[in-house]
Amino acid sequence: MGGVGTAGSGAADPIITRLANEDKVRWYRKPNLRFLYLLLFPTCMGIELTSGFDSQMINALQIVPSWISFFDNPQGPLKGIIAAAYSLGAILSLPFIGIVNDKFGRRWSILGGSVIMVIGALIQGFAVNAGMYVVARLILGFGIPICIVSASSLIGELAYPKERPVMTSLFNVSYFVGQITAAGICFGTNNIVTDMAWKIPSWLQMVPSLVQIAFVLFLPESPRWLVQQDRVEEAYEILIKYHAEGDRESEFVKAEFAQIQTTISIELEHSKKSWADLVSTAGMRRRMLISCMLGLFTQWSGNTLISYYLGDLLAMIGKSDSIFKQQINVANSCWQFLCGTFVAFLVTKFKRRQMYLACTISLLCVYIAWTISMERAIAGKDAGQPNNAANVATIFWIFAYSPCYNIGYNALTYTYLVELWPYAERSRGIAFFQLFGRLAGFFTTFVNPIGLANVSWRYLISYCCFLAFEIVFVYFMFVETFGRTLEELAFLFEDKALADEAVHAVKKVVMHHEEPSVTKEPTGITTLQSKEA
Repeated sequence: MGGVGTAGSGAADPIITRLANEDKVRWYRKPNLRFLYLLLFPTCMGIELTSGFDSQMINALQIVPSWISFFDNPQGPLKGIIAAAYSLGAILSLPFIGIVNDKFGRRWSILGGSVIMVIGALIQGFAVNAGMYVVARLILGFGIPICIVSASSLIGELAYPKERPVMTSLFNVSYFVGQITAAGICFGTNNIVTDMAWKIPSWLQMVPSLVQIAFVLFLPESPRWLVQQDRVEEAYEILIKYHAEGDRESEFVKAEFAQIQTTISIELEHSKKSWADLVSTAGMRRRMLISCMLGLFTQWSGNTLISYYLGDLLAMIGKSDSIFKQQINVANSCWQFLCGTFVAFLVTKFKRRQMYLACTISLLCVYIAWTISMERAIAGKDAGQPNNAANVATIFWIFAYSPCYNIGYNALTYTYLVELWPYAERSRGIAFFQLFGRLAGFFTTFVNPIGLANVSWRYLISYCCFLAFEIVFVYFMFVETFGRTLEELAFLFEDKALADEAVHAVKKVVMHHEEPSVTKEPTGITTLQSKEA
């Protein structure tokens, strides 16, 4: 397994990382790179707006009187399936993600997924019964993972190596922007007496997707996907424009391009570009196990209780006023956004394993304290003597949960996955993570209301037990990926000879001052050759 926390036998010499760190010009002083990053926000970063909007909308609509009356106050399994349908729809689309990404590239995949979500949001607002509402949420869920996998990969593959960890960490932060927006909208429509109180938020869920449809084709395509498609000239021009500000003599871009092409060539030699590749070697199986468990951890750490059933939790301790619940909803969403943004900028300061261990240990401590305060608060309510101290403590621990969760499972999720998987399997690897995350999300959102109704505060103990398991798994199985480029991590668990082959291509450019030139062989296969400068 490579030992606890080791980077594996195939970690390459970080030449490109060192070259990038020698560049002292900040990104905002580079016009082309600055424009790229600004364009990434509405087109890729904004994708998680839809997921954040959805979780908060369903949470908030369960408090809206007109939604409750229109759907006959759904309880138990029906309430669970309304919330869980979004995750179920996502599960159904996962087998197609790798195929779509390989054939159409990152940008067109984002466009297609966004169109699907617009259709789902329209149907959701026009729903005439609970069944139609569930189908609409299935369609919304079907589109979201296509966009998430494509966008998270595209951000990592376009960003300059120095800023890549922060950019991929900020990807998940837009989730909280979506939450805040949905909470604010639902708070504003709460007092509308007609069905527009829930229809307006349902239709507005399409807005992020419409923005992506409008702007995504203005983004450059992933240079790595272009290399895979033998469109090497286009890939090289994109790197020159955004990573060297148009400087065709840039040593960094020459070395980066040599590394990308050599690494992808080696990867594709050992890849059949099928799902079977994920279990073909011990290294791939290790990646798959980590991705599988990370998917479970992001949903089984107790976060879905707060995201989807905050209103029920507050009602359990006697806080049943809808205005108070909406206020807590909005406040918690804003707090989560602040925590997520702050933590995203820490990913260049602390190693991945350190952050994941800090995340899991702190989450366990919070959940234990929350369980105790919840028990005391419910006992006071049942006795007819409200325990105000326990009520305040319960709300405090709900707010304390956010910074702990964000340390690992928000800030690092896609940063870590993009680093963990080599290019040839990246879309399938992240889709596999999505599979287990969505399965876990479907299960917990369906089971949470049943568990709370049947065993009350004791249901929280199940999360305490699982969080203890997470600590053990992270300590023994999570590998360190900090401080290297994507290509330097491509053969993390494989034979070091493969990593050395890619390093050799970089050294030819950096140390021997060979200049890359893009040519086509007589066979029609596009290759990168070198000539003396």
